[in-house]
Amino acid sequence: MNTFSSQIKKELSELNNLANKDIVKAELKGYWLTNDSTEFVTESKYNINRFGKLLSNVYINDYKINLKGNNFQIKTKRNYPDEFSNYEINSENLEELKGVLRGTFMGSGTITDPQNRYHLEILFDKLKNAKYINQILLEFGIKSNVMKRENKYIVYIEEGESISNFLAYIGANKSVLKFENTRVIKEVRNKVNRLVNCETANLNKTINTSVKQIEDIKYLKQIKKFNELTEKEQELANLRIENPNASLQELGEMLDIKLSKSGVNHRLASIMKKASNYKNEKNVKNKKKD
Repeated sequence: MNTFSSQIKKELSELNNLANKDIVKAELKGYWLTNDSTEFVTESKYNINRFGKLLSNVYINDYKINLKGNNFQIKTKRNYPDEFSNYEINSENLEELKGVLRGTFMGSGTITDPQNRYHLEILFDKLKNAKYINQILLEFGIKSNVMKRENKYIVYIEEGESISNFLAYIGANKSVLKFENTRVIKEVRNKVNRLVNCETANLNKTINTSVKQIEDIKYLKQIKKFNELTEKEQELANLRIENPNASLQELGEMLDIKLSKSGVNHRLASIMKKASNYKNEKNVKNKKKD
């Protein structure tokens, strides 16, 4: 399956950095930290090819690769998980630490397609190994957490920038560019959607306000009180009825004597208040009749 995870693992499997034995051992340590067995099973051919290269590079040849259903299997004779889990990594050597992280991702890491959501996780058999990797990530400034799922322990990352940094640290440079490109497009799309939603909300608010203003103006005309408005208020009221979709700023520019947006708003508020007063008076009279 050509998933984003498999694309990353394909890129990592082709890295030409096997000359440094310490980095090779660090990456192998990462593989074995995820697995507590002499049998390593994966569905990724890129993963198994990389694993075989690493083993052969440090002269470990007592392994066999088999096809187990739809999965690939590497089985070793010695208990390498314990040997490499105890292998000391130079904590001051960033390349060795990156090698460990790369090994853990190749061993049991997955990443969701960034077009859907941001989520990267690595599975471990042992809690102490998950905590160890989580601590390395935190030292690199990558926000990560540990949780338990059934009988596995998971280190997971859910922030786009942290996932991008992780991919850069483990050497998946092409995948970083693809991830960042997707992330930029996604964030721009989200920003546009937010702006559209905001504009729609503002438009709805403007329309509702305009409808209410027109109703009040028509009410004043209906009860023969329109002439009690000032000449300036009458001018604006007529413009509002004639231009129901106009903004306050546009109404202000239509007046004989131009008026600011706040000035138009204030004048319309005065008209609506007078209409409201007449409505209240009518309600009081009706109650007295009752």
